[in-house]
Order: sequence, then C-alpha cells, then structure tokens
Amino acid sequence: MKESDPVYLQGDIVEEHVEFTLIELCRVTGASEEQFTLWVNEGAFEPRGARIEEWRFSGASLRRAVTAQRLTRDLQLNAQGVALALDLLDQIDTLRARLARQDDRGDTFETSCKP
Repeated sequence: MKESDPVYLQGDIVEEHVEFTLIELCRVTGASEEQFTLWVNEGAFEPRGARIEEWRFSGASLRRAVTAQRLTRDLQLNAQGVALALDLLDQIDTLRARLARQDDRGDTFETSCKP
C-alpha cells in the first residue's frame, strides 16, 4: 500500500453511559469468559456487580477489551502483562492529552517544567 492510498476505517461510537455484560463483551472481542475473569482479577477491568453474572462494564471498557484481546492474541501476553500494558497505554493517553492542552495554551516544554 502506498502512502497516497486511502485508508478506510469502520467503527461505532459507544457512549460512556452504555453498559455491557460479560457475555456481550466476550462476543464482541472473541475473548472467553475465563480470560475476562483473569483480566478482572488482575485489575485491568473494574466491572460493577458482585457476582460474575451481575458484572456490567462501561462503554469505555469496549475499546479496552478489544485492545486486551489483541494484546493476548497478537503478542501472547498473559493476564498480568495485559493489565500492565493497558495501564501504560492509559498513562500514554493521559500524557498526550496533557501535551495537547499545553499546546492549546501555547506553553512549551521548558516553561511548563519550571517550578
């Protein structure tokens, strides 16, 4: 594929207030219930509900779950590795957002690091 070739993306926008059950996330991602349980036990996901049957995941969990499944499948990470990678990706997103806010204000790295 050349740089000038168009790239088409397809997806759905999921709002934060939408909730998913464990079964729904498993269907969408292809992950097993056992895999999700391991991810929850490692802290990668924080569902609402006391029992597995009651678990509800936020809309934001969908993107995270797709990423977790890709990390597991493509990089063969175990549940601990997935939890760590997701945490690091969250930190990267936070830092990018912070840099974008600084750019919007016209701050430079040097001025934002001064006490």
